[in-house]
Amino acid sequence: MAEKGVGLASEQEAREVAEAAREETWENRSLARGIFDGRVALDLVHPHPEPDPEEQERAREFLGRLTEFARDHIDGDRIDEEGWVPEEVLDGLRELGCFGIKIGREYGGLGFSQLTYNRALSVVASRCGSTGAFLSAHQSIGVPQPLLMFGTEDQKKAYLPRLAAGALSAFALTEPDAGSDPANMTTTAVPTEDGEAFLLNGEKLWCTNGPRAELLVVMARTPAREGVRGKRPITAFIVETDWPGVDVLHTCSFMGLKGLSNGVLTFENVRVPKENILWGEGRGLKLALITLNTGRLSLPSFCAAAGKGCLEVSRWWGSERVQWGAPIGKHGAIAEKIGSMAATTFAMDSVVELTSAMADAKRFDIRLEAAIAKLWNTERAWEIVDDAVQIRGGRGYETAASLAGRGERPIPVERWMRDLRINLIFEGSSEIMRLFIAREAVDHHLEVAGDLVDPRAPAGRRVSAALRAGLYYLWWYPTRWLGWGHWPRYGEFGPLATHMRFVNRASRKLARNLFYAMVRYGAGLERRQAVLGRVVEIGSELFVMTASCVRAHKLVGERPEDRTPYELADLFCRKARIRVGELFRQLFSSVDAQTYRVASRALDGSYEWLESHVVSTMADVERRSHTHSAATPPASETAEPAGAGAGASA
Repeated sequence: MAEKGVGLASEQEAREVAEAAREETWENRSLARGIFDGRVALDLVHPHPEPDPEEQERAREFLGRLTEFARDHIDGDRIDEEGWVPEEVLDGLRELGCFGIKIGREYGGLGFSQLTYNRALSVVASRCGSTGAFLSAHQSIGVPQPLLMFGTEDQKKAYLPRLAAGALSAFALTEPDAGSDPANMTTTAVPTEDGEAFLLNGEKLWCTNGPRAELLVVMARTPAREGVRGKRPITAFIVETDWPGVDVLHTCSFMGLKGLSNGVLTFENVRVPKENILWGEGRGLKLALITLNTGRLSLPSFCAAAGKGCLEVSRWWGSERVQWGAPIGKHGAIAEKIGSMAATTFAMDSVVELTSAMADAKRFDIRLEAAIAKLWNTERAWEIVDDAVQIRGGRGYETAASLAGRGERPIPVERWMRDLRINLIFEGSSEIMRLFIAREAVDHHLEVAGDLVDPRAPAGRRVSAALRAGLYYLWWYPTRWLGWGHWPRYGEFGPLATHMRFVNRASRKLARNLFYAMVRYGAGLERRQAVLGRVVEIGSELFVMTASCVRAHKLVGERPEDRTPYELADLFCRKARIRVGELFRQLFSSVDAQTYRVASRALDGSYEWLESHVVSTMADVERRSHTHSAATPPASETAEPAGAGAGASA
């Protein structure tokens, strides 16, 4: 196994690995990309893409049975307390076909759409986040999705029926030194002498479903050779956990999602047939990123479901709880929270519905839309659950079991808060999502003028880029000022037309400011992460405003007598416009540089005096670590909960 901390990649090497894994072209159109470029291509999503009627009819019956099963058999509080999703729950989901929701019927799956899949995840997650994670980790980033997208027909025939029947799968990428920066990956796969297989060696961290999985997608470094791109190529393999050499080193426990099966997996001379390479040598990281374009859509669905649960509890408690002579929901401070919660939940649901429909249509490039959905919904859900805890007061902080023990309704808001926190880290942290979105947002500018801001580009290429950029921006820049973003445009949106006109104007302003940032900072823009973060937040708000208006228009068109979607979208957009205005005002804030200086001083210990008059956490941890290592002999840490049965198939 590779030694930890050895041979970490340089900044330049890490950047090269990330760039090599990007999708280099935009073969299909993207609504979000257009927003960052000052072009709101509303025709892409308006009218709102419609699902297949026959598929939705089949889905209705399936979702009904799943809802009944989740209500009667999934006990989130018990799973949280015991730290284990019972096998009978997973077996029930298997019988319903939930492990093959998106796998085609020709391979034994249900053959449902992304929209139905996300609705199914919402149903399960509304009862238990840990159980929802089993389904999501299995299908969104586990073996089925990359196999469907990149597998050979032989691979599909060999594995998809097993997966659809409920053979649990997982995705193994992260390592102790390789998280959002895969250039530090040390797991290796070396061809055997006969050339028929690879020997896999290494360790993977935080592998969701890993301790109970039968099948894995494992990312490993393979030797550089002719015809394989990259100096240190990364390759994806399908690995079966009952093969010799696969082991569960440790089962992790977390703040929330207590029933999650997540652990450290080790691979020691695991013989993997060459036929189990997915897509080809050296394509593993690109496979992972493309898979995540769709795979990231599950977390926004979980978050929208959480918003609905918080809204239901908050409006009930806001009417039930009386203080100072009136229901607390009638007091302005609480009413503000509940009103915002309702509008934001509508927006989150609109994002899920639109991105799911775009994924199903298969005529869009949704890499930006999926990333925005993940970033925006996870951050808003965290704000919503925080408000729900505040509205419930002490009862929000108290566990469901304690509430029940003293005769009150066991509303698990405390558990929801713990479970939701990980979503800002899972499948790309919020910080990494901002950088990913920013990189894709400036892609068309780099295509035109990339050599101008690349200090490594030779003089000849820079001169050529300058001429090319001059001609391009001579046309581009005026068009980001000219455009009709006023009345009567978008009149079909009724009371929401003013918000769509705002999106149009703000999109062009965003594109101009992104151009200013490139001119102002040049090659240093990538280090201005605070500026890029605000650019991303503006574009995200404009995308969500569009999704909300389009969906509200669709819903009112279906039921003209019900204008409530307009009310929710209108409030959301009014608040979003305030946020966008403030982000524009702070876009090039002078405080950024000062904040960075203070952070640097904190890192070098200049403010260590500020940490006085407390017991040092780090010193105490260090002391206890030494004490523990000296007093405790090495022992296996893969013990299972009592009565849980086999925890891993390895």
